[in-house]
Amino acid sequence: MTEFRTPDQESWRFRRRVVVAGLFVLVCFGLLAARFYYLQVVRHDYFHTRAEDNRIALLPVVPNRGSIVDRNGVVLARNYAAYTLEITPSRAGNLDETIDRLSEVLTIEQRDRRRFRKILEESRNFESVPIRTRLSDDEVARFISQRYRFPGVEVQARLFRDYPQGATASHVVGYIGRINDRDVERIEERGETANYRGSEYIGKSGLEQSYEAELHGTTGVEQVEVNAGGRAVRRLSRTSAMAGNDLELTLDIELQKVAEAAFGNRRGAMVAIEPATGGVLALVSTPTFDPNLFVDGISTQDWKALNDSPDHPLLNRAIFSAYPPGSTFKPFMALAGLTTGKRTAGQAIADPGFFAFGGHRFMDDKVGGHGMVDLHKSIVVSCNTYYYQLANDLGIEGIARFMSPLGFGSRTGIDIPGEAEGVLPSPDWKKRRFRRPEQQRWFGGETISVGIGQGYNAYTPLQMANALAAVVNGGNVYRPHLVRHVVDNRSSAKRVVEPEPIRQLGLKPEHVATVRSAMVDVTKAGTGARAFGNAPYSVGGKTGTAQVFSLKGAKYVEGRVSERLRDHSWFIAYAPAEEPKIALAVLVENGGFGAQSAAPIARLVMDYYLLGKRPNQPAAEDVDAAESDE
Repeated sequence: MTEFRTPDQESWRFRRRVVVAGLFVLVCFGLLAARFYYLQVVRHDYFHTRAEDNRIALLPVVPNRGSIVDRNGVVLARNYAAYTLEITPSRAGNLDETIDRLSEVLTIEQRDRRRFRKILEESRNFESVPIRTRLSDDEVARFISQRYRFPGVEVQARLFRDYPQGATASHVVGYIGRINDRDVERIEERGETANYRGSEYIGKSGLEQSYEAELHGTTGVEQVEVNAGGRAVRRLSRTSAMAGNDLELTLDIELQKVAEAAFGNRRGAMVAIEPATGGVLALVSTPTFDPNLFVDGISTQDWKALNDSPDHPLLNRAIFSAYPPGSTFKPFMALAGLTTGKRTAGQAIADPGFFAFGGHRFMDDKVGGHGMVDLHKSIVVSCNTYYYQLANDLGIEGIARFMSPLGFGSRTGIDIPGEAEGVLPSPDWKKRRFRRPEQQRWFGGETISVGIGQGYNAYTPLQMANALAAVVNGGNVYRPHLVRHVVDNRSSAKRVVEPEPIRQLGLKPEHVATVRSAMVDVTKAGTGARAFGNAPYSVGGKTGTAQVFSLKGAKYVEGRVSERLRDHSWFIAYAPAEEPKIALAVLVENGGFGAQSAAPIARLVMDYYLLGKRPNQPAAEDVDAAESDE
């Protein structure tokens, strides 16, 4: 049976529905009003900023990198403006087709394509990537006339790094390269992300790396209004970038050129230091390389040639490679004997041509020995027997205690990266170096070899030069440095890099005078006389010959040994002897006797520095040189 509702019931139900619907509408409008209030009032600043961001683009203004000059103002690293042809992958379509069509307008070689692909892998899709750099005006004009055919391809004006001296001093100056993921991590760790926005390059080696903070500068910001398509309409404001500071070096690039040329095709290193300040006058590592190869991204062939070369041109031998010092260690041993009281200047020993220890004979190179030998004669004729005995009397710990403050076996702190510690042997060092107990034991016979600069001894040319500089300046050990002034690019004010004394050795002047007198006679009547006997200035020096492998009692004959296994040639020197202005160490890998290869190079360098005499060819080897170095 059907139930009929009365009109009052129907009216009440209708009013209830209207009220519910009205409440629902009010709630909806309330929610809309609340949302409107939230968006327009509470989040006003946020959305206003977002809207402005859509309208205004903040573009980084990359700073001009600081330049590097030598002590006389000769430019070693600079910037110049040039045009590049760049492709934005997200707008260019098929890249291979685009590049093929571009090659019909401009010359694009295979190396350009390979470099483009390599950079593309490291870039984001919306970044433009260079396909050609350093376009000529004619090439720019040719592309501009065909520009409509190449969407996503633009000509950009950019600053390029240039090293006008080419391969000269490349290990010192270093080079820049594109910023990679590892560089990004380091930048973030230093909290400098904002300052590198827009920057594509960073220092990778040498001074370019160690003084990156000075050279890079401060990035600026440009506000540009853009349209809906993202194209710039007008510039709203600009905060200019601040150029990086310039570096003025202690290095004399002309002296550097003479030294590098003196080596010819030989492998080796030379470091020349100003004894009174620790300023580096020349730092040579040969063979060298052209840093300009790295600026645009080095090609695969060039990288392979450098990296696979058996001569290792990328290796900075002057600060990284450590070699046994040979007989160049003897003047320091002599000074140790005088300082500790184990020897006096007039005390002499009888040299029978060997030193007997533990049932073994440590031989001198001169059959029958040198007769009676005092300290002066031991340096002049380079008597091994004298230093065998002295090493035994000092003991290995006594040798290590004296040599450590001179900087042997520790980094000097020079202001370029990549320095090695070298090896100053001691019982503690041997325990750290070897794992097995039987290897960790120190034997007395090892001390004997250390006394003549062999055994575990291994020092860099920089350490040798710096130690010599400390001795001839009276005992002040300086931190060697390459930068003399940092020049503010805005005010041109020069911030001096003060000489930084590390320690004072407390050497007695009479002891230093005794050793220096003997080193002067080395170049007049001793093992260095063939190279310096007729020099118009007074110079102190010491030759050295370092074994590359053990002869096991056999006699060394250069012609019977593979070139890479021949002895290393050393020479350390300072001049003028009365008031030294330069102290240097020369190392020629597999060069034979010290007087044979290293000393002639040192002579050419000294002649130029003191006399202004520029050689016209590399130093000639003295094949007839014969010295008493083991």
